[in-house]
Amino acid sequence: GLAMIEAFDDARPRMTVAEASTATGIPRSAARRYLLSLCHFGYAETDGKRFWLTPRVLRLGQSYLEAARMPRLVQPFIQRLSMATGETVNVSVLDGHEVVYVARSNSPRVVSIGFHAGARVPAHVVSPGTVLLAALPEEALRAWVAGHEFGVFSANTVVDREAFLEQVLAARGQDAWISRGRLDAGLVGVAVRLTDRRGETRAAIGMTLQAAFWDDARIGKELVPGLQETAALLRQIV
Repeated sequence: GLAMIEAFDDARPRMTVAEASTATGIPRSAARRYLLSLCHFGYAETDGKRFWLTPRVLRLGQSYLEAARMPRLVQPFIQRLSMATGETVNVSVLDGHEVVYVARSNSPRVVSIGFHAGARVPAHVVSPGTVLLAALPEEALRAWVAGHEFGVFSANTVVDREAFLEQVLAARGQDAWISRGRLDAGLVGVAVRLTDRRGETRAAIGMTLQAAFWDDARIGKELVPGLQETAALLRQIV
């Protein structure tokens, strides 16, 4: 049933049983049973031929955000940093080949940019992705790069596997990582690692900024110290 839910996306918002079977690799008879079960429990609807998800599916992700320990722990810390800098602060984790944003500060501005809690983004186009991948053992990192689909989102998106691998390896020796215009030419991101008391990487803390107003030098001077300080404070409790 969960595999069925994950099969629906922007390219497949509605599917027949045959299409769902092909998308998931589940035999058609079983696929039909699972889809009908989703309808029975309110997670999907059907017109007798095609199936589609209902808003009830959002409860699954919301349950994680409400029950997980990390989003609750980091919220007051990233809120304080947000108020000090005037920028929205995010905490994100790596889930397979995507970065998932699990916490976000309430914006100190009327209009803010960045990702809401629950958003998923391909890891190669955002700074937290590079930071989180840099924490992987090299063998696991190379396997990740080999299996990743490097989609193009802007003229600055890095799609060459070797070039991306070199950047991730370079990030291991950096206090923070800045990526400019990989997802959107008008945005720049900065992120630092959030480690626990054993030194293991648990998440990334970062910001998404307007590229026109923030050059790398200013980010390094005005924002990186606050991100590092917040990560250091959280190290004892995550």
